[in-house]
Amino acid sequence: MTHDLLGMRNIGISAHIDSGKTTLSERILYYCNKIHAIHEVRGKDGVGATMDSMELERERGITIASAATNVMWKGHEINVIDTPGHVDFTIEVERSLRVLDGAILVLCSVGGVQSQSITVDRQMKRYHVPRIAFVNKCDRTGANPYRVKDQLIEKLGLNAVMMEIPIGLEDKLEGVVDLVNMKALYFDAGPSGDGVREEEIPADLLDEANEKREELLDAVSMCSGNDALMEAMLEEDVPVDLLKECIRRATINLELCPVFMGSAYKNKGIQPLLDGVIDYLPNPTDVENKALDLDNNEKEVVLESKEDAKPVILAFKLEDGQYGQLTYIRVYQGKIKKGDTLYNTRSKKKFLVGRLVKMHASTMEDISEAGCGEIAALFGVDCASGDTFCDPSLNYSMTSMFVPNPVISLAITPVDKKAADNMAKALNRFTKEDPTFQTYVDPESNQTIIKGMGELHLDVYIERMKREYKAEVTVGQPEVAYREAISQRADFNYTHKKQTGGSGQYARVAGYIEPTVSENPDEPAPDYVFVDEVKGGAIPTEYIPSCDKGFQTAVKKGSQLGFPVIGVKVCVNDGAWHPVDSSDMAFQTAALNAFREAYEKAKPVILEPIMKVEVEGPSEFQGNIFGSINQRRGMIISSTEDNNQCTVIAEVPLAEMFGYSTVLRSLTQGKAEFTMEVAKYGRVPMGVAEELKKKYEEKKKNQK
Repeated sequence: MTHDLLGMRNIGISAHIDSGKTTLSERILYYCNKIHAIHEVRGKDGVGATMDSMELERERGITIASAATNVMWKGHEINVIDTPGHVDFTIEVERSLRVLDGAILVLCSVGGVQSQSITVDRQMKRYHVPRIAFVNKCDRTGANPYRVKDQLIEKLGLNAVMMEIPIGLEDKLEGVVDLVNMKALYFDAGPSGDGVREEEIPADLLDEANEKREELLDAVSMCSGNDALMEAMLEEDVPVDLLKECIRRATINLELCPVFMGSAYKNKGIQPLLDGVIDYLPNPTDVENKALDLDNNEKEVVLESKEDAKPVILAFKLEDGQYGQLTYIRVYQGKIKKGDTLYNTRSKKKFLVGRLVKMHASTMEDISEAGCGEIAALFGVDCASGDTFCDPSLNYSMTSMFVPNPVISLAITPVDKKAADNMAKALNRFTKEDPTFQTYVDPESNQTIIKGMGELHLDVYIERMKREYKAEVTVGQPEVAYREAISQRADFNYTHKKQTGGSGQYARVAGYIEPTVSENPDEPAPDYVFVDEVKGGAIPTEYIPSCDKGFQTAVKKGSQLGFPVIGVKVCVNDGAWHPVDSSDMAFQTAALNAFREAYEKAKPVILEPIMKVEVEGPSEFQGNIFGSINQRRGMIISSTEDNNQCTVIAEVPLAEMFGYSTVLRSLTQGKAEFTMEVAKYGRVPMGVAEELKKKYEEKKKNQK
């Protein structure tokens, strides 16, 4: 093993929108001598943040695509990925977390733990990513890092411990007290005022610093495997190295979340945070990565972080650059060089490694090889997001990332023939890039439909179509992705008989359908379950999969609105067959019709996506915000007030949220903003359901 691996960190920066993620990543680049001047997100100097390289990002002041860069800090190589905060681009966060070993969770010292912070934290837990927290914006009015630490414990269930305490707050923020080394740190040394000055702890903060250090020691000593620390505490002599080692171990085991603080905008607290990344976040050898051996019944294989092993690589993101397709990769095992042959286990094709580059946001540098643990990019490889590349002698697949289902769709129509060709190119590109962006042609209306995670998500893609591909399109009304479900048990007993000259078709399928139940209260119930309870060979074993296939075809399109049916358990317990006339097709058809027969008896209902909406705005407009939610069939879950700002969390059907941003702006003089994400699917009220069914029937009539 090379020393480099131990000195390498792959980290992401994630947070709620507007917590200062991109500002923080700019500072990290600056302090690591990657850039020589700092530019702001909404750059008055017209440059914009280094990491926001897309024109759209600069205009809107938001991060859309996750950007990668690599920096050096105190002899350690850090690969940093800045991820979007907007829920519409959640897949960017998902794919970044999939390849990262650790993360910085950025929080606003005023806003604290917000809706998107909860989402990001959930994603981190899904991939078991260790994190350190950074409480940013401690220079703002109303800053309270202690409250944010408590929220990390209450709302996210993290064992958060303060690594620092602030010296002054709001406009009096001078620096921080480092509780590990028990030193005061000020950020005004050196000619340009961006060095760190170490001093003794101010007398008025000494008692608080001692108290908080005790809390830190107690929390760390409670974590597993830290007995040596307990002993050192009893002797009242805790070496700094031992403490750091114990914090590191507990952070990597997800038992601890160290909390740092500062103000990225005012250049305070960044250097200790970088030290924290080196000291407490894992290197590639600390993390166990697994792949599935496709030649051996998908048996789990633990990958070795060694350079002399056979390479295994994950392509986690695609981008269309000016020189063709750029594929971001993370090397999990072995290393790759230019000219190597790799095998794509999904497409089952071999390819040669051509140009290999290291990325720095939108600029790149050519490299001859990429070693284990590194994040690099390949040119000119035909693949999809989430593909695994490995040595031709292996047939491994890395587990793919979680991809949420789209909830909103739009019909788009190109204005002319040229636009149609360009639109096809753009759609082909975007669907490869982003698994949450989907497209299909509606067979009935012959329109092209695009689906995504929200209005902003689709807006950005339509805008990119126009700019990058010169594809002018007209956009239809947004449509909601409804679902259908059953509300009670219903039996079926269907016989499919068809006699033509020669052999006919014969199959009988009997059983029942009922709603599925979730085993875990936190998880939703499964969409489809098939149970085989056939006794005594009433249906031969080889035809059971045919029945399953038939039912799966049936649930793709319900009879109420033509949307998929979810939450159905199908149990087959009886049937009949004929030695000559039964076939795979006969049983598929019988199952399909058996489902349709039972579906009407099972009292079908329509479900709609319910969004978790978080509105923030001045307290004086609280009444208006409440009214706007109530008008939209919304249900207010909580409302909190802090510093004349109110935060309202509600659940509102997606169908009612179209155009909400314009309404909210006019009700609050443009001072309130909102974020939303999919919470669950809920039942549509009777009156609305009838209306939807009517429209669906009319649509069908018109298309005939």
